[in-house]
Amino acid sequence: MSNTVDTINPATEQVINSYTLLSQAQAEQVIEKSHETYLTWRLTSFTERAKYLNKLASLFEEQKEALAKLMTEEMGKVYEQGFQEVQLCADICRYTAEHGADMLSDEERDMQGGRAIISYRPTGVLLGIQPWNFPLYQVIRYSAANIMAGNTTVLKHAGNVFGMAEKIDTLFKLAGFPEHCFSNLLIDGKTASALISHKHISGVTFTGSDGTGKKVAEQAGKHVKKTVLELGSNDAYVVLDDADLALAVKTCLQGRIINNGQTCVAAKRFVVVDSLYNDFKEALSQQFKAIKMGDPMDKDTELGPMAREDLRDKIHQQVQDSVNAGAKVIVGGEIPQQTGYYYPPTVLENLSPGMPAYDDELFGPVASLIKAKDNDDAMRIANDSRYGLGGGIFSKDEKKAIELAKKHFDTGMININGYGLAQPNLPFGGVKDSGYGREHGGFGIREFVNVKSIMINS
Repeated sequence: MSNTVDTINPATEQVINSYTLLSQAQAEQVIEKSHETYLTWRLTSFTERAKYLNKLASLFEEQKEALAKLMTEEMGKVYEQGFQEVQLCADICRYTAEHGADMLSDEERDMQGGRAIISYRPTGVLLGIQPWNFPLYQVIRYSAANIMAGNTTVLKHAGNVFGMAEKIDTLFKLAGFPEHCFSNLLIDGKTASALISHKHISGVTFTGSDGTGKKVAEQAGKHVKKTVLELGSNDAYVVLDDADLALAVKTCLQGRIINNGQTCVAAKRFVVVDSLYNDFKEALSQQFKAIKMGDPMDKDTELGPMAREDLRDKIHQQVQDSVNAGAKVIVGGEIPQQTGYYYPPTVLENLSPGMPAYDDELFGPVASLIKAKDNDDAMRIANDSRYGLGGGIFSKDEKKAIELAKKHFDTGMININGYGLAQPNLPFGGVKDSGYGREHGGFGIREFVNVKSIMINS
Protein backbone atom coordinates (compact mmCIF):
# COMPACT_ATOMS: atom_id res chain seq x y z
CA MET A 1 0.00 0.00 0.00
CA SER A 2 1.39 3.39 -1.01
CA ASN A 3 2.37 5.87 1.70
CA THR A 4 1.91 8.86 -0.62
CA VAL A 5 -1.20 10.89 -1.42
CA ASP A 6 -1.72 13.07 -4.48
CA THR A 7 -3.94 16.13 -4.46
CA ILE A 8 -5.80 16.55 -7.76
CA ASN A 9 -7.46 19.61 -9.23
CA PRO A 10 -11.04 18.40 -9.88
CA ALA A 11 -11.60 20.91 -12.68
CA THR A 12 -8.54 19.87 -14.68
CA GLU A 13 -7.89 16.35 -13.33
CA GLN A 14 -4.21 17.34 -12.98
CA VAL A 15 -2.04 16.41 -9.98
CA ILE A 16 -1.26 19.44 -7.82
CA ASN A 17 1.14 17.94 -5.31
CA SER A 18 2.23 14.69 -3.70
CA TYR A 19 2.48 14.13 0.06
CA THR A 20 4.14 11.43 2.15
CA LEU A 21 2.01 10.04 4.95
CA LEU A 22 3.31 9.83 8.49
CA SER A 23 3.65 6.40 10.08
CA GLN A 24 1.69 5.73 13.24
CA ALA A 25 4.90 6.02 15.26
CA GLN A 26 5.68 9.42 13.73
CA ALA A 27 2.14 10.64 14.41
CA GLU A 28 2.40 9.47 18.01
CA GLN A 29 5.56 11.52 18.42
CA VAL A 30 3.64 14.61 17.36
CA ILE A 31 0.91 13.81 19.90
CA GLU A 32 3.56 13.50 22.62
CA LYS A 33 4.89 16.95 21.71
CA SER A 34 1.35 18.35 21.62
CA HIS A 35 0.83 17.02 25.13
CA GLU A 36 4.02 18.69 26.31
CA THR A 37 2.78 21.99 24.87
CA TYR A 38 -0.60 21.46 26.55
CA LEU A 39 1.04 21.28 29.98
CA THR A 40 2.18 24.88 29.62
CA TRP A 41 -0.56 26.19 27.30
CA ARG A 42 -3.29 25.31 29.80
CA LEU A 43 -1.70 27.76 32.26
CA THR A 44 -1.68 30.74 29.89
CA SER A 45 -4.14 33.58 30.34
CA PHE A 46 -7.28 34.10 28.27
CA THR A 47 -5.79 37.43 27.22
CA GLU A 48 -2.73 35.78 25.72
CA ARG A 49 -4.78 33.15 23.91
CA ALA A 50 -7.11 35.82 22.53
CA LYS A 51 -4.13 37.83 21.23
CA TYR A 52 -3.00 34.92 19.08
CA LEU A 53 -6.52 34.21 17.81
CA ASN A 54 -6.97 37.83 16.75
CA LYS A 55 -3.63 37.67 14.93
CA LEU A 56 -4.76 34.47 13.18
CA ALA A 57 -7.95 36.23 12.06
CA SER A 58 -5.90 39.05 10.57
CA LEU A 59 -3.66 36.58 8.74
CA PHE A 60 -6.70 34.92 7.20
CA GLU A 61 -7.88 38.27 5.86
CA GLU A 62 -4.42 39.25 4.63
CA GLN A 63 -4.08 35.97 2.72
CA LYS A 64 -7.68 35.57 1.60
CA GLU A 65 -6.86 35.42 -2.11
CA ALA A 66 -4.28 32.66 -1.66
CA LEU A 67 -6.56 30.69 0.68
CA ALA A 68 -9.56 30.95 -1.66
CA LYS A 69 -7.43 29.94 -4.66
CA LEU A 70 -6.09 26.92 -2.78
CA MET A 71 -9.65 25.79 -1.99
CA THR A 72 -10.59 26.09 -5.65
CA GLU A 73 -7.53 24.17 -6.81
CA GLU A 74 -7.86 21.33 -4.32
CA MET A 75 -11.63 20.74 -4.06
CA GLY A 76 -13.26 22.83 -6.78
CA LYS A 77 -14.99 25.46 -4.67
CA VAL A 78 -16.22 28.41 -6.71
CA TYR A 79 -13.49 30.99 -6.12
CA GLU A 80 -15.80 33.80 -4.99
CA GLN A 81 -17.35 31.51 -2.35
CA GLY A 82 -13.89 30.89 -0.90
CA PHE A 83 -13.74 34.49 0.32
CA GLN A 84 -16.92 33.92 2.33
CA GLU A 85 -15.34 30.90 4.01
CA VAL A 86 -12.16 32.78 4.87
CA GLN A 87 -14.12 35.67 6.39
CA LEU A 88 -16.25 33.28 8.43
CA CYS A 89 -13.07 31.78 9.89
CA ALA A 90 -11.73 35.21 10.78
CA ASP A 91 -15.05 36.04 12.44
CA ILE A 92 -14.97 32.78 14.43
CA CYS A 93 -11.50 33.56 15.73
CA ARG A 94 -12.48 37.07 16.79
CA TYR A 95 -15.76 35.95 18.38
CA THR A 96 -13.91 33.27 20.34
CA ALA A 97 -11.21 35.73 21.40
CA GLU A 98 -13.80 38.27 22.56
CA HIS A 99 -16.19 35.95 24.40
CA GLY A 100 -14.04 32.99 25.42
CA ALA A 101 -13.05 34.33 28.82
CA ASP A 102 -16.65 35.01 29.82
CA MET A 103 -17.73 31.53 28.72
CA LEU A 104 -14.96 29.86 30.70
CA SER A 105 -14.66 32.10 33.76
CA ASP A 106 -15.06 30.57 37.19
CA GLU A 107 -18.52 30.66 38.76
CA GLU A 108 -19.20 30.94 42.47
CA ARG A 109 -22.21 29.26 44.06
CA ASP A 110 -23.45 28.84 47.56
CA MET A 111 -23.57 25.37 49.03
CA GLN A 112 -24.66 23.86 52.28
CA GLY A 113 -21.96 24.55 54.83
CA GLY A 114 -19.90 26.87 52.68
CA ARG A 115 -19.35 27.97 49.10
CA ALA A 116 -18.24 26.42 45.84
CA ILE A 117 -16.31 27.37 42.73
CA ILE A 118 -17.14 25.87 39.35
CA SER A 119 -14.08 25.95 37.12
CA TYR A 120 -13.89 25.08 33.43
CA ARG A 121 -10.54 23.43 32.85
CA PRO A 122 -8.98 22.06 29.66
CA THR A 123 -8.59 18.31 29.26
CA GLY A 124 -5.63 17.78 26.93
CA VAL A 125 -4.90 17.00 23.30
CA LEU A 126 -7.89 16.78 20.97
CA LEU A 127 -7.91 14.84 17.71
CA GLY A 128 -9.89 16.51 14.92
CA ILE A 129 -10.85 14.34 11.94
CA GLN A 130 -12.16 16.73 9.31
CA PRO A 131 -13.57 16.63 5.75
CA TRP A 132 -12.64 18.49 2.59
CA ASN A 133 -15.79 20.43 1.70
CA PHE A 134 -14.97 23.53 3.78
CA PRO A 135 -11.26 22.87 4.12
CA LEU A 136 -10.43 25.92 6.24
CA TYR A 137 -13.68 26.33 8.17
CA GLN A 138 -14.00 22.70 9.29
CA VAL A 139 -10.61 22.99 10.98
CA ILE A 140 -11.03 26.42 12.55
CA ARG A 141 -14.51 25.51 13.79
CA TYR A 142 -13.16 23.05 16.33
CA SER A 143 -9.60 24.24 16.85
CA ALA A 144 -10.18 27.92 17.70
CA ALA A 145 -12.64 27.23 20.51
CA ASN A 146 -10.67 24.37 22.01
CA ILE A 147 -7.33 26.14 21.89
CA MET A 148 -9.00 29.13 23.56
CA ALA A 149 -10.17 26.72 26.26
CA GLY A 150 -6.55 25.71 26.93
CA ASN A 151 -6.47 22.45 25.01
CA THR A 152 -4.10 21.65 22.16
CA THR A 153 -5.22 20.05 18.91
CA VAL A 154 -3.97 17.68 16.25
CA LEU A 155 -5.60 17.49 12.82
CA LYS A 156 -6.27 14.61 10.46
CA HIS A 157 -7.52 16.38 7.35
CA ALA A 158 -8.95 14.81 4.20
CA GLY A 159 -6.27 13.65 1.78
CA ASN A 160 -7.49 15.74 -1.13
CA VAL A 161 -6.90 18.99 0.81
CA PHE A 162 -3.53 18.28 2.37
CA GLY A 163 -2.22 21.56 0.94
CA MET A 164 -4.76 23.45 3.03
CA ALA A 165 -3.87 21.35 6.06
CA GLU A 166 -0.23 22.40 5.77
CA LYS A 167 -1.20 26.02 5.13
CA ILE A 168 -3.31 26.14 8.31
CA ASP A 169 -0.42 24.72 10.34
CA THR A 170 1.85 27.44 8.96
CA LEU A 171 -0.65 30.20 9.78
CA PHE A 172 -1.01 29.07 13.39
CA LYS A 173 2.75 29.36 13.76
CA LEU A 174 2.82 32.77 12.06
CA ALA A 175 0.15 33.99 14.46
CA GLY A 176 2.49 33.24 17.37
CA PHE A 177 0.93 30.13 18.84
CA PRO A 178 3.49 27.87 20.53
CA GLU A 179 4.87 24.94 18.54
CA HIS A 180 2.42 22.01 18.63
CA CYS A 181 -0.44 24.05 20.04
CA PHE A 182 -1.98 23.15 16.69
CA SER A 183 -0.40 20.29 14.73
CA ASN A 184 -1.20 18.89 11.32
CA LEU A 185 -0.87 15.13 10.85
CA LEU A 186 -0.60 13.88 7.27
CA ILE A 187 -2.14 10.48 7.98
CA ASP A 188 -4.76 8.14 6.58
CA GLY A 189 -8.01 7.05 8.20
CA LYS A 190 -6.60 3.80 9.55
CA THR A 191 -3.85 5.63 11.42
CA ALA A 192 -6.31 8.22 12.74
CA SER A 193 -8.49 5.44 14.13
CA ALA A 194 -5.49 3.86 15.86
CA LEU A 195 -4.52 7.20 17.44
CA ILE A 196 -7.85 7.49 19.25
CA SER A 197 -6.56 5.06 21.88
CA HIS A 198 -3.38 7.08 22.54
CA LYS A 199 -3.16 7.97 26.22
CA HIS A 200 -2.72 11.68 25.50
CA ILE A 201 -5.74 12.01 23.20
CA SER A 202 -8.45 13.30 25.52
CA GLY A 203 -11.28 13.57 22.99
CA VAL A 204 -12.21 13.37 19.32
CA THR A 205 -14.22 15.71 17.14
CA PHE A 206 -15.32 14.29 13.80
CA THR A 207 -17.16 15.71 10.80
CA GLY A 208 -18.13 13.39 7.97
CA SER A 209 -20.45 10.56 7.02
CA ASP A 210 -22.70 8.96 9.61
CA GLY A 211 -21.24 5.53 8.85
CA THR A 212 -17.67 6.58 9.61
CA GLY A 213 -18.82 8.73 12.52
CA LYS A 214 -20.37 5.74 14.25
CA LYS A 215 -17.09 3.85 13.93
CA VAL A 216 -15.17 6.79 15.42
CA ALA A 217 -17.62 7.00 18.34
CA GLU A 218 -17.38 3.26 18.91
CA GLN A 219 -13.58 3.37 18.98
CA ALA A 220 -13.57 6.36 21.34
CA GLY A 221 -16.19 4.77 23.56
CA LYS A 222 -13.97 1.74 24.13
CA HIS A 223 -11.49 4.09 25.75
CA VAL A 224 -14.07 6.27 27.53
CA LYS A 225 -13.22 9.32 25.47
CA LYS A 226 -15.72 11.99 24.61
CA THR A 227 -16.66 12.72 21.02
CA VAL A 228 -18.46 15.46 19.15
CA LEU A 229 -19.95 14.26 15.87
CA GLU A 230 -21.26 16.42 13.03
CA LEU A 231 -22.47 13.93 10.47
CA GLY A 232 -24.48 13.86 7.27
CA SER A 233 -28.02 14.97 6.60
CA ASN A 234 -30.71 15.18 3.94
CA ASP A 235 -32.15 18.49 5.09
CA ALA A 236 -35.79 19.09 4.22
CA TYR A 237 -36.99 22.52 3.13
CA VAL A 238 -40.74 22.66 3.63
CA VAL A 239 -42.90 24.90 1.43
CA LEU A 240 -46.22 25.43 3.23
CA ASP A 241 -49.45 26.49 1.56
CA ASP A 242 -49.00 30.18 2.47
CA ALA A 243 -45.37 30.42 1.36
CA ASP A 244 -43.94 33.20 -0.79
CA LEU A 245 -43.31 30.97 -3.81
CA ALA A 246 -40.74 33.18 -5.52
CA LEU A 247 -38.74 33.50 -2.29
CA ALA A 248 -38.93 29.75 -1.69
CA VAL A 249 -37.68 28.92 -5.18
CA LYS A 250 -34.85 31.44 -5.06
CA THR A 251 -33.73 30.31 -1.60
CA CYS A 252 -33.97 26.61 -2.31
CA LEU A 253 -31.86 27.05 -5.43
CA GLN A 254 -29.17 28.84 -3.43
CA GLY A 255 -29.33 26.29 -0.64
CA ARG A 256 -28.90 23.38 -3.03
CA ILE A 257 -25.99 24.50 -5.22
CA ILE A 258 -23.83 26.46 -2.76
CA ASN A 259 -20.38 24.87 -2.48
CA ASN A 260 -21.27 22.79 -5.55
CA GLY A 261 -23.98 21.09 -3.52
CA GLN A 262 -21.41 19.58 -1.16
CA THR A 263 -22.59 20.98 2.15
CA CYS A 264 -23.85 19.07 5.17
CA VAL A 265 -26.59 21.65 5.75
CA ALA A 266 -27.45 22.11 2.08
CA ALA A 267 -31.12 22.15 1.17
CA LYS A 268 -31.56 18.64 -0.21
CA ARG A 269 -35.20 17.52 -0.01
CA PHE A 270 -37.86 20.00 -1.10
CA VAL A 271 -41.19 19.07 0.48
CA VAL A 272 -43.93 21.11 -1.20
CA VAL A 273 -47.67 21.08 -0.50
CA ASP A 274 -49.85 19.87 -3.36
CA SER A 275 -51.40 23.29 -4.03
CA LEU A 276 -48.00 24.83 -4.83
CA TYR A 277 -46.12 21.81 -6.11
CA ASN A 278 -46.49 22.23 -9.88
CA ASP A 279 -45.64 25.94 -9.81
CA PHE A 280 -42.65 25.31 -7.55
CA LYS A 281 -41.41 22.46 -9.76
CA GLU A 282 -41.68 24.53 -12.93
CA ALA A 283 -39.91 27.56 -11.48
CA LEU A 284 -37.14 25.57 -9.79
CA SER A 285 -36.54 23.45 -12.88
CA GLN A 286 -36.17 26.52 -15.07
CA GLN A 287 -33.68 28.04 -12.66
CA PHE A 288 -31.69 24.78 -12.46
CA LYS A 289 -31.47 24.71 -16.26
CA ALA A 290 -30.06 28.25 -16.23
CA ILE A 291 -27.24 27.56 -13.76
CA LYS A 292 -23.82 28.23 -15.27
CA MET A 293 -21.53 25.25 -14.62
CA GLY A 294 -17.86 25.59 -15.47
CA ASP A 295 -14.41 26.75 -14.39
CA PRO A 296 -14.63 27.52 -10.65
CA MET A 297 -12.09 30.34 -11.08
CA ASP A 298 -14.42 32.15 -13.50
CA LYS A 299 -16.34 34.93 -11.76
CA ASP A 300 -19.50 34.05 -13.70
CA THR A 301 -19.49 30.39 -12.69
CA GLU A 302 -22.24 29.32 -10.30
CA LEU A 303 -21.43 25.60 -10.10
CA GLY A 304 -18.00 24.03 -10.18
CA PRO A 305 -16.94 20.37 -10.23
CA MET A 306 -17.41 17.73 -7.58
CA ALA A 307 -14.36 17.45 -5.35
CA ARG A 308 -13.28 13.97 -6.50
CA GLU A 309 -14.09 11.52 -9.26
CA ASP A 310 -15.41 8.89 -6.84
CA LEU A 311 -17.81 11.43 -5.33
CA ARG A 312 -19.11 12.36 -8.78
CA ASP A 313 -19.61 8.68 -9.60
CA LYS A 314 -21.33 8.03 -6.26
CA ILE A 315 -23.96 10.73 -6.68
CA HIS A 316 -24.64 9.59 -10.24
CA GLN A 317 -25.16 6.06 -8.95
CA GLN A 318 -27.58 7.37 -6.32
CA VAL A 319 -29.53 9.16 -9.04
CA GLN A 320 -29.58 6.04 -11.22
CA ASP A 321 -30.66 3.81 -8.33
CA SER A 322 -33.49 6.24 -7.53
CA VAL A 323 -34.60 6.29 -11.18
CA ASN A 324 -34.51 2.51 -11.34
CA ALA A 325 -36.80 2.48 -8.30
CA GLY A 326 -39.32 4.80 -9.97
CA ALA A 327 -37.99 8.35 -9.63
CA LYS A 328 -38.23 10.74 -12.58
CA VAL A 329 -35.46 13.06 -13.80
CA ILE A 330 -36.81 16.52 -14.63
CA VAL A 331 -33.45 18.25 -15.20
CA GLY A 332 -29.91 16.89 -15.59
CA GLY A 333 -29.00 13.41 -14.44
CA GLU A 334 -26.23 12.69 -16.99
CA ILE A 335 -22.46 12.97 -16.53
CA PRO A 336 -21.19 15.55 -19.04
CA GLN A 337 -18.50 14.56 -21.53
CA GLN A 338 -15.81 17.02 -20.48
CA THR A 339 -12.62 17.24 -18.47
CA GLY A 340 -13.23 17.62 -14.74
CA TYR A 341 -15.43 15.87 -12.23
CA TYR A 342 -18.56 17.80 -13.12
CA TYR A 343 -22.12 16.78 -12.36
CA PRO A 344 -25.00 18.84 -13.75
CA PRO A 345 -27.72 20.55 -11.71
CA THR A 346 -30.32 17.80 -11.38
CA VAL A 347 -33.94 17.74 -10.22
CA LEU A 348 -35.75 14.50 -9.32
CA GLU A 349 -39.41 13.84 -8.49
CA ASN A 350 -41.74 10.89 -7.85
CA LEU A 351 -39.69 9.97 -4.82
CA SER A 352 -40.63 7.54 -2.09
CA PRO A 353 -39.03 5.80 0.90
CA GLY A 354 -36.40 3.27 -0.08
CA MET A 355 -34.84 5.47 -2.77
CA PRO A 356 -31.42 7.05 -2.18
CA ALA A 357 -32.86 10.44 -3.18
CA TYR A 358 -35.45 10.12 -0.39
CA ASP A 359 -33.53 8.34 2.38
CA ASP A 360 -29.87 9.20 1.97
CA GLU A 361 -27.61 12.21 1.71
CA LEU A 362 -26.99 13.33 -1.86
CA PHE A 363 -23.75 15.28 -1.58
CA GLY A 364 -23.91 17.23 -4.80
CA PRO A 365 -26.20 19.45 -6.92
CA VAL A 366 -29.24 17.15 -6.93
CA ALA A 367 -32.63 18.40 -5.68
CA SER A 368 -35.23 15.90 -4.46
CA LEU A 369 -38.82 17.12 -4.96
CA ILE A 370 -41.46 15.51 -2.76
CA LYS A 371 -45.16 16.34 -2.94
CA ALA A 372 -47.10 16.62 0.33
CA LYS A 373 -50.90 16.54 0.67
CA ASP A 374 -51.00 19.48 3.08
CA ASN A 375 -48.99 21.27 5.76
CA ASP A 376 -49.26 18.46 8.30
CA ASP A 377 -48.15 15.91 5.73
CA ALA A 378 -45.24 18.15 4.76
CA MET A 379 -43.95 18.21 8.33
CA ARG A 380 -44.41 14.44 8.59
CA ILE A 381 -42.30 13.92 5.47
CA ALA A 382 -39.66 16.36 6.69
CA ASN A 383 -39.23 14.33 9.87
CA ASP A 384 -39.32 11.01 8.01
CA SER A 385 -35.54 10.75 8.05
CA ARG A 386 -32.83 9.15 10.12
CA TYR A 387 -31.03 12.51 9.93
CA GLY A 388 -31.64 15.73 11.81
CA LEU A 389 -29.03 18.40 11.12
CA GLY A 390 -30.81 21.33 9.49
CA GLY A 391 -33.88 22.27 7.52
CA GLY A 392 -36.14 25.11 6.51
CA ILE A 393 -39.73 26.33 6.57
CA PHE A 394 -41.34 28.76 4.13
CA SER A 395 -44.50 30.48 5.37
CA LYS A 396 -45.80 34.04 5.49
CA ASP A 397 -47.07 33.30 9.00
CA GLU A 398 -43.84 33.73 10.93
CA LYS A 399 -45.44 32.89 14.28
CA LYS A 400 -46.71 29.58 12.91
CA ALA A 401 -43.35 28.79 11.35
CA ILE A 402 -41.52 29.44 14.63
CA GLU A 403 -43.98 27.17 16.46
CA LEU A 404 -43.36 24.38 13.96
CA ALA A 405 -39.61 24.89 14.16
CA LYS A 406 -39.55 24.78 17.96
CA LYS A 407 -41.97 21.95 18.63
CA HIS A 408 -42.33 19.83 15.52
CA PHE A 409 -39.15 19.86 13.42
CA ASP A 410 -36.64 17.25 14.63
CA THR A 411 -33.40 18.93 13.64
CA GLY A 412 -30.68 20.94 15.32
CA MET A 413 -30.97 24.00 13.09
CA ILE A 414 -33.90 25.48 11.15
CA ASN A 415 -34.09 28.40 8.72
CA ILE A 416 -37.36 30.28 8.33
CA ASN A 417 -37.89 32.00 4.96
CA GLY A 418 -34.19 31.92 4.18
CA TYR A 419 -31.01 29.90 3.96
CA GLY A 420 -27.79 30.37 5.89
CA LEU A 421 -24.61 28.57 6.82
CA ALA A 422 -22.85 28.67 10.17
CA GLN A 423 -22.85 31.75 12.40
CA PRO A 424 -20.10 32.25 15.01
CA ASN A 425 -22.62 33.17 17.73
CA LEU A 426 -25.14 30.38 17.11
CA PRO A 427 -24.87 26.69 18.04
CA PHE A 428 -24.18 24.31 15.15
CA GLY A 429 -25.02 20.60 15.27
CA GLY A 430 -27.73 18.00 14.89
CA VAL A 431 -29.69 15.08 16.31
CA LYS A 432 -30.44 11.49 15.31
CA ASP A 433 -27.91 10.11 12.80
CA SER A 434 -26.63 13.64 12.18
CA GLY A 435 -24.63 13.39 15.38
CA TYR A 436 -24.39 15.07 18.77
CA GLY A 437 -22.60 17.89 20.50
CA ARG A 438 -22.49 21.52 19.40
CA GLU A 439 -19.97 23.94 18.00
CA HIS A 440 -19.99 27.76 17.98
CA GLY A 441 -22.06 30.16 20.02
CA GLY A 442 -20.32 29.44 23.32
CA PHE A 443 -21.45 25.81 23.27
CA GLY A 444 -18.46 24.31 21.45
CA ILE A 445 -15.95 25.90 23.79
CA ARG A 446 -17.35 23.84 26.69
CA GLU A 447 -17.54 20.50 24.90
CA PHE A 448 -14.03 19.36 25.88
CA VAL A 449 -13.50 20.93 29.28
CA ASN A 450 -13.58 19.47 32.75
CA VAL A 451 -16.42 21.19 34.62
CA LYS A 452 -14.77 21.05 38.01
CA SER A 453 -16.53 21.61 41.35
CA ILE A 454 -14.37 22.99 44.15
CA MET A 455 -16.23 22.87 47.47
CA ILE A 456 -15.02 25.12 50.28
CA ASN A 457 -16.41 24.31 53.69
CA SER A 458 -16.45 27.10 56.23
